[in-house]
Amino acid sequence: MKCNKVEYHYLESGQGPTLFLLHGYPDNAYSWEHQIRFLSAQGYRVIAPFLRGYAPTITPENSYFDRATLATDVAYLIKELNEGEPIYLVGQDWGAAISWGVLGAYPELIKRCVILAIPHPVEVKRTLTTSLRHCIRSFHWFLFQIPWLPEFLIRRGNGIFLKLLWRLWSPNFNDKQHVDELVSSHIQGKGISNTLAYYRAGMQKKYRDPALSKVFSRLDNQVTVPTKVICGQQDMRKELLPRQQDLLAESAQYQWQLVDNAGHFLHREQPKIINEAILEWLSA
Repeated sequence: MKCNKVEYHYLESGQGPTLFLLHGYPDNAYSWEHQIRFLSAQGYRVIAPFLRGYAPTITPENSYFDRATLATDVAYLIKELNEGEPIYLVGQDWGAAISWGVLGAYPELIKRCVILAIPHPVEVKRTLTTSLRHCIRSFHWFLFQIPWLPEFLIRRGNGIFLKLLWRLWSPNFNDKQHVDELVSSHIQGKGISNTLAYYRAGMQKKYRDPALSKVFSRLDNQVTVPTKVICGQQDMRKELLPRQQDLLAESAQYQWQLVDNAGHFLHREQPKIINEAILEWLSA
């Protein structure tokens, strides 16, 4: 489906209220296999897009990958796939960062939202200015700003660097088959440079679409949509969740939850707990 100049591909299952699942880095839509099966069986129409820059979605040359562009993509997808009517939204990692942007810039399009693993970008920035530990935790952000070197590291050894990142972020979980499959897809074509552009646009203005400056200014607006954030106990970013309440209005009914025996990819590590938490929040 052509959307915002990108040929989007997505997984879809079920009938009922529409629910989008937005994947993270270096993942893809198959990351949500446990949630797709469960939530579609619970009466939701579940849609998991392969995000801009991730195969098999086709992104044209000289595209942008900044948060305003990505949030606008989601708005377009809602218009095309749900006739512009509000949806339920779940996002993890970069999918979470995009979700925060949608909540800020396009709140009228979202009924309720669940965020996995990633605190509000404003709280992340506040923490990085005061915590060396969190700067080290986010070392890949700084590494990915360097030209050509990250691409070289990722291609070398058939994506071994991505596998190491996955192991670093979810150290006690063996997801070898899924990781092998997504890494194989990731390193084909221009997937590496396109997905690194997410990080580069996050820190360098030259990677952002100047035509979307007004959208960019709204991305971090106070959240008014009912929103729950879930984080793994082994993920250092859990420390940020109690500190970000000022970024959500009273109408957001902000709740946060920690999940035992889980790291960054908690929806795959503890799918039963995450599935039940998502269902409970969306049906509240």
